[in-house]
Amino acid sequence: MSPACCDCTPEPTRDGKFRAILWIALAINLAMFTVEIGGSIMAGSSALQADALDFLADAANYAISLSVVSLGLIWRARAALIKGATMGAFGLGVLGSAAWHAFTETVPHAELMGIIGIVALIANGAVMAMLYTYSAGEANMRSIWLCSRNDVIGNLAVLGAAMGVFGSGTGWPDFAVALIMATLGISGASQIIRQARSELTTNGSLRRTQSVSA
Repeated sequence: MSPACCDCTPEPTRDGKFRAILWIALAINLAMFTVEIGGSIMAGSSALQADALDFLADAANYAISLSVVSLGLIWRARAALIKGATMGAFGLGVLGSAAWHAFTETVPHAELMGIIGIVALIANGAVMAMLYTYSAGEANMRSIWLCSRNDVIGNLAVLGAAMGVFGSGTGWPDFAVALIMATLGISGASQIIRQARSELTTNGSLRRTQSVSA
């Protein structure tokens, strides 16, 4: 997962088709978050759990873009703080899960990992295809498409982990991919929190200045 994806907060758009696509993308990401969380438990896979974090982060990003973002900077910053804290906590949980699986030498179910990984790849591929029209658009639209493209890369990493587990008979490929993805997720959460705190501080200072001037 790319931190840049999690750090983008798209501005409102008057493009009705683009908004409709964001709603579809939100539904797909929430559904896949549920599927991968359940699948990660059944398969004993930390990589699937980390990929589920990616789906959750994207769903939150789409939700903010479609709702809170229209309420003004201070509400967007508050929502981003909650989003960043949730992502960070989830990322730490993934790291803990990966460490536990490594300690207990858990061998994930490679076939189930592969099946869910393929479903996730199809889901992200569909979102990326829908957003392709906007890949050369303004910065915020392009950033969302780039997020989807990077998500596909993450799905391929999960499939690579599944093949590594199948070929080696060990869980280390799964642990390695989970570690990388969870670390990127925590890094993205940290960036979001820092930016949100900065925006809240700036906004508060501006309001105090305006109050004194009045």
